Amino acid sequence: MSHPEPAGIDPRGPRFTASVTATLLLITAVLGFGGATLAAWILLAVITLVFAWSAIAGVRRNPFSIVFARFVRPRLRPPAELEDPRPPTFAQGVGFVVTVAGVVLGLFGAAYAVPIAASLAFVAAFLNAAFGYCLGCQIYLLLVRARVIPRT
Repeated sequence: MSHPEPAGIDPRGPRFTASVTATLLLITAVLGFGGATLAAWILLAVITLVFAWSAIAGVRRNPFSIVFARFVRPRLRPPAELEDPRPPTFAQGVGFVVTVAGVVLGLFGAAYAVPIAASLAFVAAFLNAAFGYCLGCQIYLLLVRARVIPRT
C-alpha cells in the first residue's frame, strides 16, 4: 500500500540541495576566474540544467533532493514541520534565470559572465545552506503579497 506524498517538504532538503549547489557554484566561479573558462562553462551549464529540472519538475524531483531523500533523511529525525514546496521551487527558477544568463553570455564570449553568474547564484545558495535564508523564496513571497503570483 502506497502512502500519499505529504503536502509539504522537509525544510532540510532544500538546505542540503543548496549546500551541494553552493559547492558546485563556488568551484565554477574559481575555475572561471582562474582561467579554466571551458570547464567553468560546462559546469555552469550542468548546474543550469539542474535548476531547470527543479523549477519544472519541483524540488522533490531534482537529483540532489533525491539523494537527500534516499540517503540523508532516513538517518534524521522527522522534521518538526513541513514547508510549502512552491517558494523553493520558484527559487530554483530564479537560480535558472541567473545561471542561464551566464551560460548564454559565456557562449557568446562575454568575459567573466560565467564566474559572475556563478558567484551571484553562489551567494543565494550559500545563504540558504548556511543560514536557511532563501532569497528566491523571499522574492516569491513578495510577488504573492503584491498579487503578481496567486496564493493558491
